[in-house]
Amino acid sequence: MNPGRAPAGGFPLKRLLLVLGAVATAYAAALLIWGDSRSASLSVLWSWTGFQAALLCLLNYLLRGIRWRLWMAHYGRPLGWWQGLRLYVAGYAFTPTPGNVGEAVRGLMLAHRPLSTAQSLAIFGAERLADLFCLALLCLPALWWAFTHGAVQAIPALVYGLLIAGVLLATVALVLLWRFRVALVQRLAWLEDAARCLRLQPAIWFSLTLVAWAAQGLALWMVCRELQVDLSLATAVGFYAVAMVAGALSALPAGLGGMEAVLVGLLVAHGASPGNALTVTVVVRLLTLWLAVALGLAALLYSAAIRRDISFR
Repeated sequence: MNPGRAPAGGFPLKRLLLVLGAVATAYAAALLIWGDSRSASLSVLWSWTGFQAALLCLLNYLLRGIRWRLWMAHYGRPLGWWQGLRLYVAGYAFTPTPGNVGEAVRGLMLAHRPLSTAQSLAIFGAERLADLFCLALLCLPALWWAFTHGAVQAIPALVYGLLIAGVLLATVALVLLWRFRVALVQRLAWLEDAARCLRLQPAIWFSLTLVAWAAQGLALWMVCRELQVDLSLATAVGFYAVAMVAGALSALPAGLGGMEAVLVGLLVAHGASPGNALTVTVVVRLLTLWLAVALGLAALLYSAAIRRDISFR
């Protein structure tokens, strides 16, 4: 048995695809029901602004793909630029899974010298920790706006409750991780490996991650400006970061539901109408999430059927 490959049957492709199909179907149905009355607003997707916002999202994928190549090289799997980015994007096909855990299969799918399960989980853990750290920094402008404009009282109770619950859950999780850190490292060796990934050229992965998420925050600002939702660039980036963190803490597939509720609530608290806030949120999610999933499926099929450097065995 190849020591680098995950055990047979340990790659839950069919289950991941079923989850993806269910989530995509539910989201598409909700979008169709809502879109009957707001179809004109979705035209921003085909505008010059929509094109620029899509390019910013592609920049996000590019920068995080470079980060993934860095950590793959750390495990002795150096990949060329085109191949590495293509294989990275293919992992986005599994993003709409609980906690985005489907993305952890990136290293397991390699047809030649795949990562072990522990190594793949280590890179996945390093990615999530790096993302959360940089998103937390990008949240600061939104927090500053909330407290300097007395907006805390204007945030809907549901959104405010989600934020409070998220902070409490994060605090409890950190306390438990610290309290049982030795036992966790002993039982989950990939956590220590994830820490090693983060200690590898931290200035590079930090810069790549921060710019990547700031780019999608900029895409939100551009969509807001196109739809006459007035807010500053820093505040837009902060709102997007807060919504992304809330979605991640919800552990729902790709943060669906939690992210949208928080972003709509923040935009309404800033003065946007509920209809415009919902339109902005749907457009942004189509660009920042479902564009990635579509590209991921295309890259996955191309890599498996034509390039044959991805295997599901």
